[in-house]
Amino acid sequence: MEDVPLETRRNMIFMHDGCPAHFRLAVRSWLDQNFPDRWIGRGGPIPWPARSPDLTPMDFFVWGRMKTLVYATDVPVPNVEDLRNRIIHAAQEIQRELTDSRVVKTGVVRRARACIRNNGGHFENEL
Repeated sequence: MEDVPLETRRNMIFMHDGCPAHFRLAVRSWLDQNFPDRWIGRGGPIPWPARSPDLTPMDFFVWGRMKTLVYATDVPVPNVEDLRNRIIHAAQEIQRELTDSRVVKTGVVRRARACIRNNGGHFENEL
């Protein structure tokens, strides 16, 4: 994160992935130290439901978008080097898209509302 400007780092909010292995006290202590009052997750200053991939941007946006961009062409991936290059280009494109954070914020709000409407039950079919 050294290449991220200090002012940006001070305003960043970290979203914990909710993985049980990452719930260790050492992890939460590190987050408290590096993102004081600015991390989202179970046991954190900004609570979030555990194991909620339907509400986590990495799960509902980034991975699907990555797959779409990497395999956007009908041309099969000829080798590992080409696959690696496609992944790098896709990640750069996603980074540009996420500069406009409305993409993710709108998705989180829409999904949270659907989750509430369904009393915490499945809601993917409503989106």
